[in-house]
Amino acid sequence: MQAMILAAGFGTRLLPYTRLKPKPLFPVLNTPLLVALVHRLKSCGFDRIIINCHHLADQIIDAVESIPGVILQRESVILGTGGGLREACDKLEDAPLLVTNADIYHTIDFLEFYRAHVEAGNAVTMALHDFPRFNSVSVAGDRVRRFNGSAGESGALAFTGVQVLDPELLAGIEKSSASCIIEYYRSLLTAGRQIHVSRVDGCHWTDMGTPEDYLRLHRDLLLGKIPCWEELSDAADGNNRPFCIAPGAECGEGISMQDWAAVGKARIGEGARISRCVVWDGAEIAPGAQADDRIIGPSTEI
Repeated sequence: MQAMILAAGFGTRLLPYTRLKPKPLFPVLNTPLLVALVHRLKSCGFDRIIINCHHLADQIIDAVESIPGVILQRESVILGTGGGLREACDKLEDAPLLVTNADIYHTIDFLEFYRAHVEAGNAVTMALHDFPRFNSVSVAGDRVRRFNGSAGESGALAFTGVQVLDPELLAGIEKSSASCIIEYYRSLLTAGRQIHVSRVDGCHWTDMGTPEDYLRLHRDLLLGKIPCWEELSDAADGNNRPFCIAPGAECGEGISMQDWAAVGKARIGEGARISRCVVWDGAEIAPGAQADDRIIGPSTEI
Protein backbone atom coordinates (compact mmCIF):
# COMPACT_ATOMS: atom_id res chain seq x y z
CA MET A 1 0.00 0.00 0.00
CA GLN A 2 1.13 3.54 -0.69
CA ALA A 3 0.76 6.83 1.14
CA MET A 4 1.89 10.43 0.75
CA ILE A 5 2.65 12.87 3.55
CA LEU A 6 2.34 16.56 2.67
CA ALA A 7 5.22 18.25 4.50
CA ALA A 8 6.37 21.15 2.32
CA GLY A 9 4.64 24.14 3.92
CA PHE A 10 6.15 27.14 5.69
CA GLY A 11 4.13 26.89 8.91
CA THR A 12 3.72 30.66 9.14
CA ARG A 13 1.27 30.51 12.06
CA LEU A 14 4.06 28.95 14.13
CA LEU A 15 6.62 31.69 13.53
CA PRO A 16 9.24 32.34 14.83
CA TYR A 17 9.69 28.66 15.74
CA THR A 18 9.40 27.50 12.12
CA ARG A 19 12.47 29.54 11.26
CA LEU A 20 14.40 26.94 13.28
CA LYS A 21 12.53 23.78 12.44
CA PRO A 22 9.90 22.81 9.85
CA LYS A 23 6.52 22.19 11.46
CA PRO A 24 6.44 18.45 10.60
CA LEU A 25 9.59 18.02 12.70
CA PHE A 26 8.23 19.75 15.80
CA PRO A 27 8.80 17.22 18.56
CA VAL A 28 5.81 15.63 20.23
CA LEU A 29 6.93 14.06 23.50
CA ASN A 30 10.51 14.50 22.21
CA THR A 31 9.92 12.61 18.93
CA PRO A 32 9.57 14.54 15.64
CA LEU A 33 5.92 14.23 14.63
CA LEU A 34 6.84 13.32 11.04
CA VAL A 35 9.05 10.44 12.17
CA ALA A 36 6.29 9.08 14.41
CA LEU A 37 3.78 9.45 11.56
CA VAL A 38 5.97 7.49 9.14
CA HIS A 39 6.31 4.63 11.59
CA ARG A 40 2.58 4.75 12.28
CA LEU A 41 1.84 4.37 8.57
CA LYS A 42 4.35 1.54 8.26
CA SER A 43 2.75 -0.30 11.17
CA CYS A 44 -0.55 -0.15 9.24
CA GLY A 45 1.07 -1.80 6.22
CA PHE A 46 1.96 1.22 4.07
CA ASP A 47 5.33 0.21 2.68
CA ARG A 48 5.71 2.99 0.10
CA ILE A 49 5.58 6.49 1.61
CA ILE A 50 6.23 9.62 -0.46
CA ILE A 51 7.06 12.79 1.49
CA ASN A 52 7.29 16.16 -0.20
CA CYS A 53 9.39 18.91 1.32
CA HIS A 54 10.46 22.48 0.61
CA HIS A 55 10.85 24.68 3.70
CA LEU A 56 14.04 23.64 5.55
CA ALA A 57 13.99 20.55 3.36
CA ASP A 58 17.44 19.35 4.45
CA GLN A 59 16.15 18.82 7.98
CA ILE A 60 13.25 16.70 6.76
CA ILE A 61 15.50 14.68 4.49
CA ASP A 62 17.99 14.03 7.30
CA ALA A 63 15.18 12.92 9.61
CA VAL A 64 13.53 10.32 7.39
CA GLU A 65 15.73 9.34 4.45
CA SER A 66 17.12 6.27 6.23
CA ILE A 67 13.67 4.80 6.95
CA PRO A 68 12.95 1.92 4.52
CA GLY A 69 10.15 2.63 2.08
CA VAL A 70 10.38 6.43 2.26
CA ILE A 71 10.62 8.30 -1.06
CA LEU A 72 11.46 11.99 -0.78
CA GLN A 73 10.17 14.65 -3.15
CA ARG A 74 12.15 17.85 -2.76
CA GLU A 75 10.34 20.79 -4.34
CA SER A 76 12.34 23.82 -5.44
CA VAL A 77 9.23 25.99 -5.17
CA ILE A 78 6.07 25.62 -3.12
CA LEU A 79 3.58 23.64 -5.21
CA GLY A 80 0.73 23.49 -2.72
CA THR A 81 -1.36 20.45 -1.88
CA GLY A 82 -2.56 19.98 -5.45
CA GLY A 83 0.74 20.67 -7.19
CA GLY A 84 2.66 18.52 -4.72
CA LEU A 85 0.39 15.54 -5.38
CA ARG A 86 0.61 16.07 -9.15
CA GLU A 87 4.41 16.16 -8.93
CA ALA A 88 4.37 12.76 -7.24
CA CYS A 89 2.51 10.98 -10.05
CA ASP A 90 5.64 9.38 -11.51
CA LYS A 91 6.46 7.92 -8.08
CA LEU A 92 3.06 6.30 -7.58
CA GLU A 93 1.91 2.79 -8.24
CA ASP A 94 -1.41 1.97 -9.89
CA ALA A 95 -3.25 1.68 -6.58
CA PRO A 96 -5.21 3.95 -4.23
CA LEU A 97 -3.10 6.55 -2.46
CA LEU A 98 -3.65 7.56 1.15
CA VAL A 99 -2.76 11.23 1.68
CA THR A 100 -2.26 12.92 5.03
CA ASN A 101 -1.06 16.29 6.22
CA ALA A 102 2.16 16.16 8.24
CA ASP A 103 1.07 18.56 10.98
CA ILE A 104 -1.94 16.82 12.51
CA TYR A 105 -2.18 14.47 15.48
CA HIS A 106 -5.21 12.19 15.34
CA THR A 107 -6.50 8.71 16.05
CA ILE A 108 -8.03 8.00 12.65
CA ASP A 109 -7.50 4.34 11.77
CA PHE A 110 -5.53 4.67 8.53
CA LEU A 111 -6.00 1.05 7.51
CA GLU A 112 -9.75 0.94 8.18
CA PHE A 113 -10.25 4.19 6.30
CA TYR A 114 -8.14 2.99 3.36
CA ARG A 115 -9.97 -0.34 3.12
CA ALA A 116 -13.37 1.35 3.21
CA HIS A 117 -12.36 3.51 0.25
CA VAL A 118 -11.15 0.50 -1.72
CA GLU A 119 -14.28 -1.55 -0.99
CA ALA A 120 -16.57 1.32 -2.01
CA GLY A 121 -14.75 1.82 -5.30
CA ASN A 122 -14.68 5.61 -4.96
CA ALA A 123 -12.36 7.88 -6.90
CA VAL A 124 -11.71 9.97 -3.80
CA THR A 125 -12.79 9.72 -0.17
CA MET A 126 -12.21 12.52 2.34
CA ALA A 127 -12.19 11.94 6.10
CA LEU A 128 -14.49 14.57 7.62
CA HIS A 129 -15.70 15.26 11.15
CA ASP A 130 -17.72 17.76 13.13
CA PHE A 131 -15.17 20.31 14.38
CA PRO A 132 -16.88 23.72 14.61
CA ARG A 133 -13.65 25.72 14.40
CA PHE A 134 -13.03 24.38 10.87
CA ASN A 135 -16.46 23.22 9.64
CA SER A 136 -16.61 24.47 6.04
CA VAL A 137 -17.48 21.47 3.86
CA SER A 138 -21.15 21.10 3.03
CA VAL A 139 -22.21 17.44 2.66
CA ALA A 140 -25.27 15.46 1.66
CA GLY A 141 -25.16 11.90 2.91
CA ASP A 142 -21.79 10.45 1.93
CA ARG A 143 -20.96 13.08 -0.69
CA VAL A 144 -19.54 16.60 -0.71
CA ARG A 145 -22.00 19.20 -1.93
CA ARG A 146 -19.60 22.13 -1.94
CA PHE A 147 -16.50 23.62 -0.37
CA ASN A 148 -17.91 26.92 0.78
CA GLY A 149 -14.82 28.20 2.61
CA SER A 150 -16.84 29.61 5.50
CA ALA A 151 -16.33 27.90 8.84
CA GLY A 152 -19.38 27.39 11.01
CA GLU A 153 -22.10 26.78 8.42
CA SER A 154 -24.94 24.75 9.91
CA GLY A 155 -24.57 21.10 8.95
CA ALA A 156 -21.07 21.54 7.56
CA LEU A 157 -18.11 19.37 8.49
CA ALA A 158 -14.34 19.86 8.69
CA PHE A 159 -11.70 18.18 6.54
CA THR A 160 -9.22 16.29 8.69
CA GLY A 161 -6.37 16.43 6.17
CA VAL A 162 -6.68 12.68 5.55
CA GLN A 163 -7.98 11.32 2.25
CA VAL A 164 -7.63 8.42 -0.17
CA LEU A 165 -7.69 8.91 -3.92
CA ASP A 166 -6.98 7.07 -7.12
CA PRO A 167 -3.77 8.46 -8.71
CA GLU A 168 -5.39 8.74 -12.15
CA LEU A 169 -7.54 11.51 -10.71
CA LEU A 170 -4.42 13.69 -10.38
CA ALA A 171 -3.82 13.84 -14.14
CA GLY A 172 -6.23 16.77 -14.36
CA ILE A 173 -3.98 18.99 -12.22
CA GLU A 174 -1.54 21.20 -14.11
CA LYS A 175 1.97 19.84 -13.72
CA SER A 176 4.76 21.89 -12.10
CA SER A 177 2.32 24.59 -11.05
CA ALA A 178 1.24 25.64 -7.56
CA SER A 179 -2.34 24.67 -6.75
CA CYS A 180 -4.67 23.62 -3.96
CA ILE A 181 -6.28 20.18 -3.99
CA ILE A 182 -9.54 21.64 -2.63
CA GLU A 183 -9.73 24.03 -5.58
CA TYR A 184 -9.25 21.06 -7.89
CA TYR A 185 -12.02 19.19 -6.11
CA ARG A 186 -14.28 22.23 -6.61
CA SER A 187 -13.66 21.96 -10.35
CA LEU A 188 -14.50 18.25 -10.25
CA LEU A 189 -17.82 18.97 -8.52
CA THR A 190 -18.62 21.61 -11.14
CA ALA A 191 -17.93 19.00 -13.82
CA GLY A 192 -20.35 16.58 -12.16
CA ARG A 193 -17.78 14.30 -10.51
CA GLN A 194 -18.37 12.92 -7.01
CA ILE A 195 -16.28 13.50 -3.90
CA HIS A 196 -17.16 10.95 -1.25
CA VAL A 197 -17.11 11.39 2.51
CA SER A 198 -16.19 9.10 5.38
CA ARG A 199 -17.13 10.51 8.78
CA VAL A 200 -14.62 10.01 11.60
CA ASP A 201 -16.36 11.93 14.38
CA GLY A 202 -15.30 9.50 17.10
CA CYS A 203 -11.60 10.10 16.54
CA HIS A 204 -9.48 12.60 18.41
CA TRP A 205 -7.94 15.20 16.09
CA THR A 206 -5.57 18.12 16.68
CA ASP A 207 -4.32 20.66 14.17
CA MET A 208 -0.83 21.56 15.38
CA GLY A 209 -1.19 24.95 13.73
CA THR A 210 -0.43 27.52 16.44
CA PRO A 211 1.80 27.65 19.53
CA GLU A 212 -1.33 27.35 21.66
CA ASP A 213 -2.45 24.24 19.77
CA TYR A 214 1.00 22.69 20.10
CA LEU A 215 1.17 23.30 23.86
CA ARG A 216 -2.41 22.08 24.31
CA LEU A 217 -1.55 18.84 22.52
CA HIS A 218 1.28 18.20 24.98
CA ARG A 219 -0.91 19.06 27.93
CA ASP A 220 -3.60 16.63 26.84
CA LEU A 221 -1.14 13.83 26.09
CA LEU A 222 0.79 14.21 29.34
CA LEU A 223 -2.35 14.50 31.46
CA GLY A 224 -3.89 11.47 29.77
CA LYS A 225 -6.81 13.41 28.27
CA ILE A 226 -6.29 12.02 24.76
CA PRO A 227 -4.97 8.69 23.44
CA CYS A 228 -1.25 8.46 22.85
CA TRP A 229 0.18 6.87 19.71
CA GLU A 230 2.13 3.69 20.35
CA GLU A 231 5.01 5.38 18.52
CA LEU A 232 5.15 7.92 21.37
CA SER A 233 3.94 5.83 24.29
CA ASP A 234 7.38 4.98 25.67
CA ALA A 235 8.00 8.65 26.34
CA ALA A 236 4.51 9.35 27.67
CA ASP A 237 4.26 6.39 30.05
CA GLY A 238 7.47 6.87 31.98
CA ASN A 239 7.69 7.11 35.75
CA ASN A 240 7.78 10.92 35.65
CA ARG A 241 4.42 11.51 33.96
CA PRO A 242 3.15 14.21 33.46
CA PHE A 243 6.76 15.22 32.87
CA CYS A 244 8.44 13.78 29.78
CA ILE A 245 12.21 14.20 30.19
CA ALA A 246 14.61 12.98 27.51
CA PRO A 247 17.46 10.77 28.75
CA GLY A 248 19.99 13.28 27.44
CA ALA A 249 18.57 16.27 29.33
CA GLU A 250 20.98 18.01 31.74
CA CYS A 251 18.99 19.08 34.79
CA GLY A 252 20.69 21.09 37.53
CA GLU A 253 20.06 20.75 41.23
CA GLY A 254 16.87 22.10 42.73
CA ILE A 255 14.89 22.56 39.54
CA SER A 256 11.12 22.68 39.85
CA MET A 257 8.53 21.47 37.32
CA GLN A 258 4.84 22.12 37.74
CA ASP A 259 1.64 20.92 36.01
CA TRP A 260 3.32 19.27 33.01
CA ALA A 261 6.39 19.63 30.79
CA ALA A 262 8.20 17.94 27.92
CA VAL A 263 11.97 18.44 27.97
CA GLY A 264 14.30 17.28 25.21
CA LYS A 265 18.08 17.09 25.29
CA ALA A 266 18.32 20.53 26.84
CA ARG A 267 20.31 22.14 29.64
CA ILE A 268 18.36 23.43 32.63
CA GLY A 269 20.28 25.41 35.22
CA GLU A 270 19.97 24.79 38.93
CA GLY A 271 16.98 26.29 40.65
CA ALA A 272 15.09 26.89 37.39
CA ARG A 273 11.30 26.62 37.43
CA ILE A 274 9.31 25.26 34.49
CA SER A 275 5.59 24.85 34.07
CA ARG A 276 3.51 23.94 31.03
CA CYS A 277 6.43 24.17 28.60
CA VAL A 278 7.87 22.21 25.70
CA VAL A 279 11.65 22.46 25.71
CA TRP A 280 13.45 21.39 22.53
CA ASP A 281 16.80 19.70 22.08
CA GLY A 282 19.62 22.19 22.39
CA ALA A 283 17.70 24.71 24.47
CA GLU A 284 19.23 26.28 27.58
CA ILE A 285 17.44 27.64 30.63
CA ALA A 286 19.58 29.75 32.92
CA PRO A 287 19.95 28.97 36.64
CA GLY A 288 17.06 30.40 38.63
CA ALA A 289 15.02 31.30 35.53
CA GLN A 290 11.28 30.75 35.31
CA ALA A 291 9.41 29.65 32.19
CA ASP A 292 5.65 29.24 31.88
CA ASP A 293 3.40 28.29 28.93
CA ARG A 294 6.14 28.47 26.33
CA ILE A 295 7.90 26.65 23.54
CA ILE A 296 11.60 26.94 24.28
CA GLY A 297 13.97 26.37 21.36
CA PRO A 298 17.77 26.55 21.06
CA SER A 299 17.71 30.30 20.34
CA THR A 300 15.25 31.24 23.08
CA GLU A 301 16.71 33.23 25.96
CA ILE A 302 15.33 32.08 29.31
